[in-house]
Amino acid sequence: MPQLQTFLWSYADPVAWDTEKTKSLLLDAATEEFGEHGFAGSRIERIGARAGVSNERIYSYFGNKMGLFEETLTCQLVRGLDEVQVVGSGPDAVASFAGNYFDASLRNPGLARLTAWEGLERTAPIGLEQRVARASTKVADIQNALAHINARAAEDLLLTIVALTHTWTTGRNLGHIIAGDPDDNARRREHIVASVRAIASIGA
Repeated sequence: MPQLQTFLWSYADPVAWDTEKTKSLLLDAATEEFGEHGFAGSRIERIGARAGVSNERIYSYFGNKMGLFEETLTCQLVRGLDEVQVVGSGPDAVASFAGNYFDASLRNPGLARLTAWEGLERTAPIGLEQRVARASTKVADIQNALAHINARAAEDLLLTIVALTHTWTTGRNLGHIIAGDPDDNARRREHIVASVRAIASIGA
């Protein structure tokens, strides 16, 4: 009987035998759900339906909705920071990183949306230790590219890059209100790159 139940469960859940694929489907679905509704407004049932995975499997993998939100946000952070590298040295290298990070954020707006909801709904960052460690590697890359700045200045510069990029991703109406061009990504990118180049050149 247990073997029959296992067979029937696997038949009903076509991704049950592939744990990593199932988790990937759930994280993608959770990124969409949390990005649209925030933590409080999201529903496990909708996430499971989006992924085509049973609710029981969500609880089995992530424990609860908070566990899923933390894993989703951490996954997006890793993807966002690892996808774009600081290549070369000097202000142009960091400015290029800023432009590439902007492009990556447009392709995958999940990180910007999730961190925006986190800031609105949570009093402290989720998964702080792991996220700090991940961000610290990028701070070190920026400092290595700009020999004239210290670690604190590199932190501030990364924060500026991320804040400028994420604001454009989550606050697109500002472009319409202030500049009358809500979808002029090329213009936004140009200004972000120029601003980061100017900041990175201070003291060089």
